[in-house]
Amino acid sequence: MTQLSVLMCVHNEEARLAERLSELKFADEIIVVLDRCTDGSRMVAMEHGARVIEGSFPIEGDRRMAAIQAATHGWCLEVDADEGVSAELAAEIKTVVHSSRADYHLIPVDNYIGRHLVRDGWGASFGTSAVARLFRKGVKTWGQQTVHPVVTFTGTRGETLKHPLHHKVDDTISDMIARLNRYTDARASDIRAGRLPKVAQESLQRNIGRFFTRFYKCYVRRHGYREGGWGVLIALMAGSFPLLSYLKATLEPERD
Repeated sequence: MTQLSVLMCVHNEEARLAERLSELKFADEIIVVLDRCTDGSRMVAMEHGARVIEGSFPIEGDRRMAAIQAATHGWCLEVDADEGVSAELAAEIKTVVHSSRADYHLIPVDNYIGRHLVRDGWGASFGTSAVARLFRKGVKTWGQQTVHPVVTFTGTRGETLKHPLHHKVDDTISDMIARLNRYTDARASDIRAGRLPKVAQESLQRNIGRFFTRFYKCYVRRHGYREGGWGVLIALMAGSFPLLSYLKATLEPERD
């Protein structure tokens, strides 16, 4: 139970996959799930000793669960290709795996837009300041949604780790807008297919309300105002996400 499996799901990440995998050598095994890759990601993963699973996983929850189910060790660490693991975080993870009595732990996240570190304002489905990525196998379940799957845990939550993941969110503001477009396409698909939880009842009025409550949550409650224009931008993205998704789902049904 003190050995660690690192899990990574990728789609055409050849350009940065080698650097990411080099940071993960402290793990006892690395599993890379290749989702419809058409570049050299498979070769890079194999060269770094990863165990590769290839397939088509349009539902994010499915590819996340495929990685978890393939893990052979008692602890799992999920890392994305746009997230860096420092030597300090790696050492802390190893210590936690060998000593923790809990079932899962949050890891703080330093989020970068380009070279700019944005500390405040994240949340409401467009970024997060901490993620539950370190857990015992069997305690984390990903839902059947295309984007932002619902996650459930069993067991006890331990202390949040001290050292952060370094997350390269986007390179430019244009990249952020393009990501919002991809995310809202995916959520619109989930709305049409009925894959959202029953508590997420969709209506125009509800999603207009979500725009304002999510903007307030990011800009005020999560102190986005400290980031100046970046905080406004993040709050706009977070507020727009559910509303644009709903409008795409109801006004453009032919897109599926």
